[in-house]
Parts: sequence; structure tokens; C-alpha cells
Amino acid sequence: MTTHREPKSSVLETIGSTPMVEVHAGPDEVPIYAKVESFNPGASIKDRIGKYMLEQMLEQGDIEPGGTVIEPTAGNTGIGIAIAAGQLDLDAVFVVPERFSVEKQQLMAALGADIINTPTEDGMKRAIDRAHELAEELDNAVVPQQFSNPLNTEAHYETTGPEIYGALDEEVGAIVAGCGTAGTLMGVARYARDQDPEVYVAAVEPEGSLYSRHLGEEPEEGEYKIEGIGTHDPDTNELFDPDLVDEIIQVPDRKAHEEAKRLASEEGQLVATSASAASVAAQQVAAGIKSGEIDAPHDTVATIFPDSSERYLSKGIYRTYEEWEG
Repeated sequence: MTTHREPKSSVLETIGSTPMVEVHAGPDEVPIYAKVESFNPGASIKDRIGKYMLEQMLEQGDIEPGGTVIEPTAGNTGIGIAIAAGQLDLDAVFVVPERFSVEKQQLMAALGADIINTPTEDGMKRAIDRAHELAEELDNAVVPQQFSNPLNTEAHYETTGPEIYGALDEEVGAIVAGCGTAGTLMGVARYARDQDPEVYVAAVEPEGSLYSRHLGEEPEEGEYKIEGIGTHDPDTNELFDPDLVDEIIQVPDRKAHEEAKRLASEEGQLVATSASAASVAAQQVAAGIKSGEIDAPHDTVATIFPDSSERYLSKGIYRTYEEWEG
């Protein structure tokens, strides 16, 4: 299902060109297609920014070969950066809040990275601060900082967006994607709007997250189990551009959990809850296009499944809702 038909000299050359697969729970009149990013070598969409950001930073002279990349990350970005760093003569150090996936942290270490944990209750803000502190202590060290680095957005403008449009013959009615750093959605949305200013763009966040504040709403803050998307501090998500978003859809944990199980049992899609939340939201947008409530230039919805459920088996993703991360 990939386009890689010739031998490659490096694993970096296998990043991207992931397949798009129809989500069959959507209305027949408005098909939904998901870009399945687990086909990347590090099994997530973050491989794209790991490769793109490090190559660009080396080219720009922000870091020299032999230097150290230090990143605050929940895991997948660390895996993507670790893969790229290992092939580009760079060391990698990751600052990770404790609550995030043990599987991801083990994989980062296996790829040669050093892991530093920060307290869960201090959130990503403390992880970000700690990464910058470490960078100041070392020579030839840099913090790519996925939450604020325009290269994050640029990576998806240059790769993910064009791949989606190419796969759907340029006929994209709506883009629906989760927001963690917001780099994926912003890059794809900007590319989409450059192709057609009327394309409908919906951001996805967990119920309890505060991204909706960017559109002037007052969501109720709360804890959520969905990983990889959402924020408790919108000020740290500097890449988010509200002018590129028509709607922010909040998805409850329970619906995302149910959809993750449905996608596996009915569609053979082993994806995590950030993907299942996007699927729930994409179905909502497709229904809106079908009913005429949402005006879109084409009767198609494109969404993104960022990674695989295998990273979350230890948290009971396929057990009962109560057992999931219970």
C-alpha cells in the first residue's frame, strides 16, 4: 500500500507517502478518507516533523553535526526525532511528562535517546522549560520545540497536504484533524486553503481541553484520557491560527474509546484514541455536509490517523472504558 517500490539507502527515505483509507462509518454520499500514518517507520505522523525539522535546522546552521537535540515531547515526536537524529549524526534527549505511554519512552531509548521525566502534574509547560534549561547547559544543543517551531507546520504543508490532495484528485471538501501542537492541522489547512479557500476546516480536541478558547468559546476544563491532542494551556500552542479553522469539535473520552474499538473490530484499523476522536469528528462533519448544514466545495472529508493503538495496549485501550487507563 505504499509507493516505495525501489530499495532505499536510509530509513529516512521511507517517511511519508502513507496510504489513505476510507472510513466506512461515514455517509455514502460524503465519503471520509483517513491518512494512516502508522505506515511511517516510527509508526506515527511525527516521523515527518522529526526528519523535516532536523534536516532544515542542520541546513540553516541552527545545529552542527555531532550536536544534541533536546525536545519536550509526549513520545511520538521523540521517536520521530530519534530516528532522524540517529541518521543525521545528532544526539537526542527527550523531556517527557511521566503519565505518557511507557511504550513510546522505551522506543525512544531503543533508538539511542536519553529520557528525562518531569512530574505529570506540571504538564508540558514544565517539560518545555526543562528542555531549554538543558540546552543552555550544553554546547551545540538546540530545542526544536514542536509547539512553536514554524518548521512543524511547514513539514505538513510540504508533505502531508500535497499527499492528501494528490490521493483525492484535488477534490477535498473538508479537513478534520486533531490538535496537539497544531502543526499537522495548520500545515494541512494552509495547504488546503491555498488550493481552495472554501475548504471546510475542523480542529479536534478532547472534551476538557481548552483549544476552543481560540475561537472565543468558554469550554469547561477537565481531565481527559485521549493522548496526543488537546491542551490545558492554549498559550503554549503558538502554532494554532484561528483564521484557518471553521470549527473546533470536542470529543468525549467515551466516544473516542468506543470508536477505537469499532475501528478495530469492524474496519481492521488499529489506531489510537487521537485517531478515533478524529474519526468521530469527521463523521460529524460529513453528516453536516450531507445535510447541507456545512457548505463545502466537495462531498469528501479528509482526516488523519496519527498513530497505532499498539503504543497504548498497556493502558487498556481495548478493555472496558473503566479499565482504560483506570
